[in-house]
Parts: sequence; structure tokens; C-alpha cells
Amino acid sequence: MQINKLYIEGFRNYGAQEIAFDGKSNVIFGENAQGKTNLLEALFYLSCGRSPRARTDRELIGFEKQNARLKAAVESREREFTVQIDLQRGKRRQCTINGVPAKTAAALSDVLHTVFFAPEDLYLIRDGAAARRRVMDDSLCQLRPRYAAALAEYSRLYEHKTRILRDSGEHPSLIDALPDFNERLCQTGAALIYYRARFCRSLSDYAARAHRECSGEREELEAQYRTVSTVEDPFAPPEELADCLRRHQKEHYEAEIASRLCLSGPHKDEIEVSVNGRSARQFCSQGQVRTAALSLKLAEREIHKNALGEYPVMLLDDVFSELDARRQEYVLNRISGGQVFITCCESDRLDALLRGKILHVRNGEVF
Repeated sequence: MQINKLYIEGFRNYGAQEIAFDGKSNVIFGENAQGKTNLLEALFYLSCGRSPRARTDRELIGFEKQNARLKAAVESREREFTVQIDLQRGKRRQCTINGVPAKTAAALSDVLHTVFFAPEDLYLIRDGAAARRRVMDDSLCQLRPRYAAALAEYSRLYEHKTRILRDSGEHPSLIDALPDFNERLCQTGAALIYYRARFCRSLSDYAARAHRECSGEREELEAQYRTVSTVEDPFAPPEELADCLRRHQKEHYEAEIASRLCLSGPHKDEIEVSVNGRSARQFCSQGQVRTAALSLKLAEREIHKNALGEYPVMLLDDVFSELDARRQEYVLNRISGGQVFITCCESDRLDALLRGKILHVRNGEVF
């Protein structure tokens, strides 16, 4: 799987430009705030219709611009595809694959998979649970189209329920709508738990191997999935999971009304990471935390490889500047075999990273 060419126009700080890439390694260098991360963001967005940084599509359109376009030539499953996304202020985005409209963002993931690794991911273990949920969501939205649909539906229902609870003080009649929203949240939430539990099990298996290697066989990593307390077996069928969520909602109904907050559901799910049986978040050193985070991101790549039969495109955004020489070497040894994009600030360090195509970014233009 690889991206051969990208046409980018009006996306973030980019004008109109076509860029050709190497099928193996692409090292992108330039000073800060020139557009290196924006370029990787564009590639990630083409794979799933989600941004690792922006909350809404309109944030992706450049200042004082009305439109943006991304168009990529992609090789996947021994076939060639043209993936295109058009953004326009005030209108819904348009996605096409080989000129045919894509009904959902999940169709993009049928063609292209990416794994995005940014410097803040090195603090993934010590961040809040939302950061670790994002790892699951970003991967599962590409791997499982049904998960992407369930997540979008759950997010929409959650926002509606939150508004109902918030406004119920002034408009008590809104509470009458809660049973319908609660039931639909249980059904879609069960789908999220079903997929997340299985993803986390694979993540733990692959990450344990990676962490063991990187720590010189001295440390054992484990990642455990945690969801609402009434779900004793997250691997149960969705129907049973929905029943568990209904019970949890019933137990928290009065508290939700009193607090006017949505307290029940998988929107607070967690991945608990431990090293040698101890909580990595509480007890690990900074070096151990970084090794654990590296292991999780490399495990994510292996999960995609196992599902696809080929490596996803790896996007490494200035990660090496945050790593010591030993961890740099470990990552480089583990990412061979697929197409890789690496950003960095210093051109004199390029030879130490990967041999391949070198691209210089300056003021939203690639040379």
C-alpha cells in the first residue's frame, strides 16, 4: 500500500501543488510552522475522513479561502485508485474514489490505511483516557466500517442527550425524550465496546512483543480495556452488552438528571497500560513511558498489517527529535517493509533516518 502522488490545494497553508512520493521512504524537512505536519495531516485525512488535529472540516480550509482539494494516486491490493476529497465552506464535503462518489468516509479506508504518530503520542500513557480512546477510534474507523458508522451515530446521540440534560432545568418536558435516546445509545454503545475489546486485545499482544524487544527483554507490557462497570465480559455478543449498558443507565438515571450530565456509556472507556504489573501512568519512568507509547503505536501498525495483508502507510511527525539514539534505531528497524513519511527540522540529520526521497517544505510549498 502506497501513495504515489498528491495534489493539494487550499488545504491549511498550501496553495496548489502536485507532489510525487517514493514508494518506500519520504523524509520531509523544514523549519517549524512551514507545513510539514499539514502535509501528513492531509495524507491521514485521505485515509479516513478524520483529522488527528481538527474538530471540524472547515478548520482544514486555508485562511481567506473558500475551497480545498486533496487528490491522491494510491496503490492498494495490487490495484490503482484515485481518491479525492473536496471541501467547501458552508457545504458538505465531497469524496470520490475513481470518480465514483463515496457514500461514507469508511469507503476511503477500503483503499488507504495510515498510522499517524506525533510527538504528543509519546505522552500517550500519561495523558487522559481521551488520548488512548483516540488511538482505538482512529484505527478502528479505518479497519471496521461498521465501527466508524457506530461511532458517528453514538457521538451524535451523545451530543443530543447532553443538550437535553443541560436544558432540562428550564424545559422539564425535554426529559420525556430521554428513553429513546438512551435505548439508541445502548445499541450503538454495545457495538463500540464489541470492537474496542477485540482491538485492545490485539493491541496488547503486539505491544507486549515490541516493548519486550525495546526494553532488552527486561519489561512486560500489558494493555487492558476498561468500560462501564456493569460490563463484566466485553467480549460478549452485542445484545448482551446492550443489556449491560441498559442496567448501567438505569443505575445512573437519577444522578444524570441531578447533575445534568451524561454519566453512563462507553464515551469514558479507557486503555489501562501496565509494565511489569504496575500502572505505567503512575509508576513508570519517563523512558519507560516513551517505550510503552512507541510499542502501542508500532502495535497499531501491525494490527493493520494483519488485517490488510500489507503494511499501512506510516506517518511519523517529528517523532525522532524526541527520542534517544537507541529508541530511534529501534523504530527504524521496526518500520521497514512499507511506505513511510518522516518529518524533521534539520536537513543534516536526514541520512541518519532513512534513505529515500527528500522533500523540503517552506511556507506551504514542497521542493
